[in-house]
Amino acid sequence: MKKLYNWIAGAMLMAGLNGASAADLLLGPGDVVKMSVYGNPDLMVETRVNESGAVTFPLIGQVGIGGLSTAAAEQKVAGLLERGGFLRKAQVNILVTQQTSHQVSVLGQVNRPGRYPVDGRRTVMDMLAQAGGIGADGNDTVTLIRKRNGATTKEAVDVVGMVRSGALDRDLDVETNDIIYVERAPRVYIYGEVQRPGQLRLERSMTVLQALSAGGGLSARGTERDIRIKRRGADGKIQVIKAKHDDELLSDDVVYVSESWF
Repeated sequence: MKKLYNWIAGAMLMAGLNGASAADLLLGPGDVVKMSVYGNPDLMVETRVNESGAVTFPLIGQVGIGGLSTAAAEQKVAGLLERGGFLRKAQVNILVTQQTSHQVSVLGQVNRPGRYPVDGRRTVMDMLAQAGGIGADGNDTVTLIRKRNGATTKEAVDVVGMVRSGALDRDLDVETNDIIYVERAPRVYIYGEVQRPGQLRLERSMTVLQALSAGGGLSARGTERDIRIKRRGADGKIQVIKAKHDDELLSDDVVYVSESWF
C-alpha cells in the first residue's frame, strides 16, 4: 500500500506540471499585478486589483481590468495611454505576481492544507499535488464540493481506485472557489487477547484475519475460536456478530478476541 501511495504522489506531481499557464486566466479582485511600459521605467507600478476590478495607473488613473486576460488588459492600458496623447505605440506588460481571485480550497487530511491558485485548467489530482498529496491518515476517496449557478453539489472521487484502474476520466475539473476535502481514513478497533490492541486503518476489503495480523496476532492466552465483531446497526444499536476469518470489516467495527479457557 505504501508503494501505491508513493506512485500516486508521483502521478499527482506530474499532473500538476501539465496545466495551462496563468495567462489563460481572467484577472479579478485581489490579484496583485506588476505593470510596466517599455522604455518608461517611471510608469512601472505594482498594485492590487480592487473589489470593482480596477487598478490605478500613472497618467490615466483608474482602469478596469477585472474579467480581462493579461493580454487584453495590456492592450487596454496601451490604448488609453495612446489615446490620451501620453505615448505613441505603447508596449505594456502585465505580470501577475499574486493570484487570489482564482483559488481552490484543499482541506482535511492533506500534507499542506490551504487555498491554491487555479492557474489554467486544473483537476482534483492537480490540486492534491499542490497540497503535497494525501496525508498518511487520509481516506482513499476525496470529496469535491462545487457551487454552480447557485446550486451546491458534492461528488466523491476515488483517487486510489482511479489510479489502479487508469480511469482518469474521474479526475474531475475544478474551478474557482471549489473545495476539495479529504476525510480521515476509516478505522476499526481491535482489543482483547491480541499483541497490539488499539485502532487500525481500515484497508479495502480488510478481513478479520487481516485485522488480527495487523494487531500483532494472538496473545499467549488468545483463541481464534471466539472472535466477535461489535457493529453499530442502522438503528444505532450495537450488534454482536460471531466472526469468521474471512468476514469483511466495516468502518468503526470493534473486533474482540476472547481468552482461551483450555
